[in-house]
Amino acid sequence: MADLDMTPTALVTGASRGLGAALALAMAEAGFHVIAVARTVGGLEELDDRIKAVGGQATLAPMDVTEAPAMQHLCRSIFERWGGLNLWAHTAIHAAPLTPTDMIDDKDWTPSWDTNVEATRRLIAYVSPLLKTRAGARALFFDDPRGGEKFFGSYGASKAAQIALARSWQQESLKTGPKVEIHTPDPMASSVRARFFPGESREALPALETRKDWITAMVTG
Repeated sequence: MADLDMTPTALVTGASRGLGAALALAMAEAGFHVIAVARTVGGLEELDDRIKAVGGQATLAPMDVTEAPAMQHLCRSIFERWGGLNLWAHTAIHAAPLTPTDMIDDKDWTPSWDTNVEATRRLIAYVSPLLKTRAGARALFFDDPRGGEKFFGSYGASKAAQIALARSWQQESLKTGPKVEIHTPDPMASSVRARFFPGESREALPALETRKDWITAMVTG
């Protein structure tokens, strides 16, 4: 590898909207080159416009995190261009519709498990070597306490399994790095929450824009 671009780099998986997009924007404002991954091309393009407006730079990666070859190729490309990563925020999630546990079917369970658990497991394996190349590198995960609540079977079980993976990695990397952080956001107006609670008034919840200090603090460590 020659002539590496040593700009601080941040990877956001699930970057096209919500918390992922807010984190990506805060990273760009903090001086990171952001590699933004999501399936929604339009959302990524809107994010890119916002990043450019604050003088930041991003590489858009319209990919599905469940596609292992695509994620392997992306991580290899990150290594070849930048030599590693300083920060990874994993916000990609599949939020299955609420349903009684005894009525969960494969079309809801399978994508929940594939996105929230299997993709996370693989991404930890792919991204960990990139983070280990940079002193002080960090990985950010986001817990959700709704696991075990009624009707949250598909989402809750897969989200709990995701965070269990993150907690194991957190303990395993205490001495070697990277630093793995697990945050539990307060309820906020988001598309995921709106899907779970369609009748809830969004005005009663804080918007992501009002949590900028919290988001910036996570990004800057």
